[in-house]
Amino acid sequence: MTIANSSDFMVENAVCDFPSTPEEERRIVSELTTESEDNLKEGNLYFVISKRWYTSWQKYVEQPTNQCSNGGDLSESPRPGPIDNNDIIENAKDNNDPQLRRLLVEGEDYVLVPQQVWKRLAEWYSGGPPIPRKLICQGFYSRSYSVEVYPLCLLLTDGRDDSITAIRLGKQASIRELYEKVCAMTEVSQEKAHIWDYFGKRKGQLLDRSSNKSLEESSLHMDQDILLEVDGSSSSHVAMSSAGNELALVPLEPSRSLVTIAGGPTLSNGHSTTSKFSLFPKIPFEDDGCGSFSILGKGERGGLAGLSNLGNTCFMNSALQCLAHTPPIIEYFLQDYSEDINRDNPLGMCGELAIAFGELLKKLWSSGRNAVAPRSFKTKLARFAPQFSGYNQHDSQELLAFLLDGLHEDLNKVKRKPYIELKDSDSRPDDEVAEELWNYHKARNDSVIVNVCQGQYKSTLICPVCGKISITFDPFMYLSLPLPSTLTRQITVTVFYCDGSHLPMPYTVTVPKYGSCRDLITALGTACCLTNDESLLLAEVYDHKVFRYFENPLESVSLIKNDEHIVAYRMKQMQKGSGKAKLEILHGGQERAVLESVRGRDVKLFGTPLVTYVNTEPLSGSDIDAVISGFLSPLQRVQASSKIHNGRENGHLTNAATDEASGSISSPDTEIEDAGDRELSFRIFLTDERGLDFKPLKSDSSLKPGIVTRVLVEWNEGEHESYDSSYLSDLPEVHKTSFSAKKTRQEAISLFSCLEAFLAEEPLGPDDMWFCPGCKEHRQANKKLDLWKLPDILVFHLKRFTYSRYLKNKIETFVDFPINDLDLSKYVKNKNGQSYLYELYAVSNHYGGLGGGHYTAYAKLIDDNKWHHFDDSHVSSVNESEIKNSAAYVLFYRRVGSKTETQSAEVLMTDMD
Repeated sequence: MTIANSSDFMVENAVCDFPSTPEEERRIVSELTTESEDNLKEGNLYFVISKRWYTSWQKYVEQPTNQCSNGGDLSESPRPGPIDNNDIIENAKDNNDPQLRRLLVEGEDYVLVPQQVWKRLAEWYSGGPPIPRKLICQGFYSRSYSVEVYPLCLLLTDGRDDSITAIRLGKQASIRELYEKVCAMTEVSQEKAHIWDYFGKRKGQLLDRSSNKSLEESSLHMDQDILLEVDGSSSSHVAMSSAGNELALVPLEPSRSLVTIAGGPTLSNGHSTTSKFSLFPKIPFEDDGCGSFSILGKGERGGLAGLSNLGNTCFMNSALQCLAHTPPIIEYFLQDYSEDINRDNPLGMCGELAIAFGELLKKLWSSGRNAVAPRSFKTKLARFAPQFSGYNQHDSQELLAFLLDGLHEDLNKVKRKPYIELKDSDSRPDDEVAEELWNYHKARNDSVIVNVCQGQYKSTLICPVCGKISITFDPFMYLSLPLPSTLTRQITVTVFYCDGSHLPMPYTVTVPKYGSCRDLITALGTACCLTNDESLLLAEVYDHKVFRYFENPLESVSLIKNDEHIVAYRMKQMQKGSGKAKLEILHGGQERAVLESVRGRDVKLFGTPLVTYVNTEPLSGSDIDAVISGFLSPLQRVQASSKIHNGRENGHLTNAATDEASGSISSPDTEIEDAGDRELSFRIFLTDERGLDFKPLKSDSSLKPGIVTRVLVEWNEGEHESYDSSYLSDLPEVHKTSFSAKKTRQEAISLFSCLEAFLAEEPLGPDDMWFCPGCKEHRQANKKLDLWKLPDILVFHLKRFTYSRYLKNKIETFVDFPINDLDLSKYVKNKNGQSYLYELYAVSNHYGGLGGGHYTAYAKLIDDNKWHHFDDSHVSSVNESEIKNSAAYVLFYRRVGSKTETQSAEVLMTDMD
């Protein structure tokens, strides 16, 4: 498709009824969007639009109206050309059936707009091609809407000629609709057609042509094979062994896909090996049609089966393998747990999640080394947790959290939860209150998950105003540990010296993530050796002007964004206070003189504004000229300019260099003196807040400063020759993120330091205020956590992913964690004589960055004490020394010498015998 340029488009479509202004165009689209959002219903159409084109449209409609003329064609952001989606579709030449490229991310590669918005944009701009998608409703208890951007793609093998055709349907389409579409495409009557689940190129379940069961409920997944057989035709699609014998139970898994990067649908990753024995030959379970199990013989170890990747399900496979190698979990689910299933729990999944998980574990422990396809489990997961439906990458820890909570609710032995009114602690001993609250918790929650995975911590909140102390004891399923670097942030600030004694110098300081401007000024003062009689004025510079001042010491530094430019003006304390006013000095230069400019936009600003305080008494032009000369004196060029630059020591000028640069300054502490009566060194203009009006200042001009007085210094060729203005430009950002930076083991932090950061006292974030019962107000209280009771299975989640409004990032820091002998005794406040010694048995790993990457797992077989690497369907042995790396994301520990450990080991050994 050839896209015309913008000017051609406007000529060819001159009769198109465009809105009169960009603002009007934006208003129309906004109203249509709001109307659509107010009338959400299943089946509504949304259209996919390239983010590249949509961004150009946004720039056009969001610019100020006064920048546009003649419908916007002469504005700084011109009206975009025709809608162009070619950068997000697979084959730009085939616009009849455009298919989205895989791995696209909403908000980065494309946007979704309602049908009415698309119609209006298409009327105005034409172009395309149109990419419609349906709004679907998902969820079991709470229904939620989402747009199915990637419909299900099934690969149809026609048994008559072995041809393969892609069939695309929504995952909520029924089997009956699948028959209708396949028969229409192949011109076969439905009475003669038989469609089989053909996962792994092996005939599985025959799909019922009259069934209204959805494709998702039928465990059909992205890029899966299905087989069409037609009555009266000859076809033979039975899995055969290398010897030619039909195999009823041994699967032929699909070949391993070369695409394992997360972020969008991929081919299934399969792996085929053979095995002949089962650790648990007497445990019955259902086959989900994939045939991924066989009867194992005596002597073969269980627990070495991989999990096939169903399309970006590596996050799920990683978490499942860790749980599948948790001894008490294995022991429980490989026995009869049917009496514990709670089908009436309103917080549960009618027992279906627990049953699906149990069946999957039985397959994993009875399949030898044959990879298992977790299709039935994935289907149940998508039904009860729509956030994990589809084929995008997700977080293994988020899945783990949902799964543990869901299994607990499905297996909660408490059928009717009693109402328990909590008592006030009344200054009772902590151990008494903690035990009471734990018993209350167990009275309402009793399952294998609670028994082995839940602990208890003490939470203390202290009001910073009235000193009110609140203590609670809460259960936890896992501990999410911050990496110490996430508790602080680095901020770069450029310091300018009002007395002209030093060159501008950027300093990078570390402050608490939710600290205040006082914390920033303190850290900055230490870095630049601020004296007792000096102070700093913080400001943000934007578009070469002061955008705002940070004069409230309690203002949070969280309001300072990484891409902003922050400066600090260093001055004597006596320069501030009553009777003083701010003087802002802007820098400008243009081809025409300032007086000849019609409007302020003809003046081109550059560099960093300079700010100081002056007396509110009337000032002359000479006074202001002296201030400017003092500010700029370190920038003054001399005949041997290298002397000034070579005289720089950590941002300071040596006395000799300073004297040579400006005769008016003999030492770094010399204040600016009265300039006296002389001709001005610069062309100076008094300007307003918007920089639109200019009045020239002469040496005898008199002005009375207001709260803020702004002047413009006009730089011409002579000024640039006399002063090195580069020091005023290239202001560094607050923080420049480097996504390619990798932390090495030399930069490692320990698991203990992460735990200590988790337990450290810190103020609550501004979005997480606590309602103080003493003040009756929401307060930013100080919070302190202490471990009180630890479970037999202790899970640590390392918070590697950080999210903010403007930035998403992954922390690659190497965390050094013990594999054996993790002793947590000193961190537990409840000294009840119990062992707090743990050993590692599983790790969920994440490799790569955000929006992409891959999950794997390490797990140790408890009976032989050997580690294995589970990479989807591929399983391999690994040395213990390889377990520690910067990809470790979720760590699984078990208590050494616990009752659960002993029982689990006995069960495993008994079954092996």
